Amino acid sequence: MTILDKILQEKRREVEKMLQEQIAVHEQSARPSLFDRLYQTEKLQIISEIKRASPSKGLINEGVNPVEQALQYEQAGAACISVLTDTPFFKGSFDDLAAVADNVQLPILCKDFIIHTVQIDRAKNAGASVILLIVAALGDEELAKLFSYATAQGLEVLVEVNSVEELQRALTVDAKLIGVNNRDLRTFDVDLKKTAQIAARFPFDEQRVLISESGIWEEEDALFVAEKGASAALVGESLMRSGNVKKAIQCLQVKTAEAIQ
Repeated sequence: MTILDKILQEKRREVEKMLQEQIAVHEQSARPSLFDRLYQTEKLQIISEIKRASPSKGLINEGVNPVEQALQYEQAGAACISVLTDTPFFKGSFDDLAAVADNVQLPILCKDFIIHTVQIDRAKNAGASVILLIVAALGDEELAKLFSYATAQGLEVLVEVNSVEELQRALTVDAKLIGVNNRDLRTFDVDLKKTAQIAARFPFDEQRVLISESGIWEEEDALFVAEKGASAALVGESLMRSGNVKKAIQCLQVKTAEAIQ
């Protein structure tokens, strides 16, 4: 059983519990469009993540105050804040998401392993304006159903891929925000060349945005993915370990390939 299999097994249990719970619905204020922030940008935009732990690294910053961290990200010029809401493997929660949403004005991504519409409802109710759908975790019908459901709720959808074949599946649902996870969720091995492989087949002429996720630590990494055509990078661990968030984010905001041309 792979790490992804174990996570999805736990998600199915979580969904069963969620379906038995009634939650109060909260009206959420509108947020800027993440796509608009990333499309035709002249510098690599940073999606800054609040990440307490991970299956591969263990505890990263367990005691982080998510609101304080989010405010640092916002003040440092992040384009979006990603909040991990998985508890068993990443020590996050929907409470973290709601607290961040109450205190920042940026687009907010709910980062989780979404397999059911009830999770999308929870994400929206907590204040997310963007949700993540992971192609490797979903069949074609599930991907299409969840993508349509989320967009009908007024949410943007970041569709995550790890291969050219998965890129084609993302394009089939007409995803505009496509993230390349440089980490293979089956093994948790990281390789920035994943971004290069998928960028080589990416339809940049179709008003879509490529986002590079995972394994981005320093300016050299940011330059690599930007040169391949990424408009943004999703960065978690390096920012969570940084003693100077503003400096860390700003050194990653390199010129994009479009700006260099």
